[in-house]
Amino acid sequence: MQVSNTNNVKVYNLSSGKSLPAWLSDRKKRALQNADSDLKNRIELIQDFEMPIVSNCVRVSEDGQHILAAGIYKPRVRCYDLSQLSMKFERGLDAEVVKLRILSEDYSKVVFMQCDRYVEFHTRFGVHHRLRIPRVGRDLAYHDPSCDLFFVGTSPEIYRFNLEQGRFLKPFTTKAIAMNCCDMNPAHHLLAAGTAEGKVICWDPRTRDQVGELDCALSSVNGQTEILRVPSVTAFKFKDALHFAVGTSTGQILLYDIRSDKPILVKDHRNQLPIKSIHYKADMDLVLSADKKGLKMWNEKTGKPFVTIEPDADINDVCVVPNSGLVLMANEAPKMSIYFTPSLGPAPKWCSFLDNLTEELEENPQSEVYDDYKFVTKSELDGLGLGHLIGSSLLRAYMHGYFMDIRLYHKAKSIADPFAYDNYKKNLIQKKIEEARSNRVKKLKKLPKVNAALALKLQDEGEAKKTAKVKDKTADGILQDSRFSALFENPDFQVDEESEEYRLAKPLISKQQKRRDKEITASAQTRDEDEVEEMEGRASSDEDSSSDDDKEWLEEMREQRKKIKQERRVKELRRQMDEMTKMYEVDQGEEKKDDHKKTNKLARKSFGERISLSVGRPATGKSAAAVNESTFHLGADEKVQRQIEKDRLHHQERKKLRRSAGSLSKKKYRP
Repeated sequence: MQVSNTNNVKVYNLSSGKSLPAWLSDRKKRALQNADSDLKNRIELIQDFEMPIVSNCVRVSEDGQHILAAGIYKPRVRCYDLSQLSMKFERGLDAEVVKLRILSEDYSKVVFMQCDRYVEFHTRFGVHHRLRIPRVGRDLAYHDPSCDLFFVGTSPEIYRFNLEQGRFLKPFTTKAIAMNCCDMNPAHHLLAAGTAEGKVICWDPRTRDQVGELDCALSSVNGQTEILRVPSVTAFKFKDALHFAVGTSTGQILLYDIRSDKPILVKDHRNQLPIKSIHYKADMDLVLSADKKGLKMWNEKTGKPFVTIEPDADINDVCVVPNSGLVLMANEAPKMSIYFTPSLGPAPKWCSFLDNLTEELEENPQSEVYDDYKFVTKSELDGLGLGHLIGSSLLRAYMHGYFMDIRLYHKAKSIADPFAYDNYKKNLIQKKIEEARSNRVKKLKKLPKVNAALALKLQDEGEAKKTAKVKDKTADGILQDSRFSALFENPDFQVDEESEEYRLAKPLISKQQKRRDKEITASAQTRDEDEVEEMEGRASSDEDSSSDDDKEWLEEMREQRKKIKQERRVKELRRQMDEMTKMYEVDQGEEKKDDHKKTNKLARKSFGERISLSVGRPATGKSAAAVNESTFHLGADEKVQRQIEKDRLHHQERKKLRRSAGSLSKKKYRP
């Protein structure tokens, strides 16, 4: 059984899990159930609650003891006895069922509208009567006081068949091209039909006259709606004598008061899919609207979402069991879906054990729908080397990322980072060791490894506040709060006091610290004085101290900026000197290589040739043996200091020139 928790509302899928084929023998089924844990642990609320291929519609009888479901293939109808939680009977039909309606309190009187224009009436023993309507039908409604059965379909006429007389009556003629749905109001028996042109036409069966017409197509369109076609009415449901809901083919639900032609609320499914079914949950002010992709529950007054159920297969029909939180769905799959939402209501009497089961599951949390999947973003996929899987069945797009199988994620993670588990294991062991050490005898002031100075400052500030009896637990809260634990454990949060940003912000930090210290001392000195004297005696001193603090803070900021600029200049000069020394060393190396080559050439010559060369050429330069050269290099630090001194003198001369120019401009010359 799968459990999904959306918007803090739990929804239990009672039809999840594997199903066994019907043609297997009982012995084979028992063997498979014992071998497969999924089959053994599944919950089969109603035995054989499925169809061979597809289920078209599902209904619950008024007494709540029987469920009738129709499907294909071959066309058939199945009746389930809820007291036995099993199938009561199955009947074959000649054509696919479009709509069915239970005319009695139990299963004894049922009418089926089929796709080949035939309407079949069934009783306990089987088929009672079969008739044909002029056009293909889409929906039907029953008027209990007059025993009239109304059919709407691909025709502008609403066909009437009286069950007491056993004959057709004069149809209601409209101006519509076709009608998709109809419903009978249980209070005043007003018949309403939704047309393909987006209108709702109302008829009074007593007078057999049209009493109203409502255009819903224009009301369903707003500034954000994309108009691709004229919205037609595909679903209709009365709540009570005054309120009803209209579903359109573009995915909007309009809530109306019968006394007004403007909708009270317009709810959009935002998927441009036709609305299949609408139901009211009057005791909770909820509306349940379904398209083929999902069932949405929302508040009828505010439109706020309550919960959404999205089955694996497309939805064909929805049936809500009265006075309970059980929802049945006929869908495009062999197995019909059953969902239980405890927030909607309790379980029905025939399956009251569901309440106990869900309570046990809440006490012992089980795996949720997405526990076997891992949510990853696109950047994480690229880091794992799985970006090429986007668009395949291995990834399911959701919000700003994708869901992928947890097993595939672990395999890709082990390949991309093979030592991740070892590092995690080492960190976990180290954490356990540190926790064991923390249980020993602690020192009075145990400082963390990261940001020890900040922790010491906070501890001192907290002690000062305790001694001054100031009711402020900010400092102690930062050290004890788990939200700030990474500040004193993670080395990435280490404060670098040598960085330029910290040095520029340090004057402001010191100013705030001084102000804090003054407030603590002032509160300690004046806590026994009267409140009036405290305010009068502290006003002028606070203003003077604040102005002095501002001046000091500005001066410190200027000094820090000057120091930072000077250090940058020194670093730049040192870099230039390093480049010059490297270039000089390269030049010296090349000259030494040239001298070495020349000495090698002279060594190869004879003694007489060398004497003749020395006599014919004056002994000057580097080749003269008697000349001794000595060079003296200044240290890099001395040159830097000289350059700084020159810059200082240059700035002083410029200041003097500015002052002299300013004094000359202020003088006034007379003729």
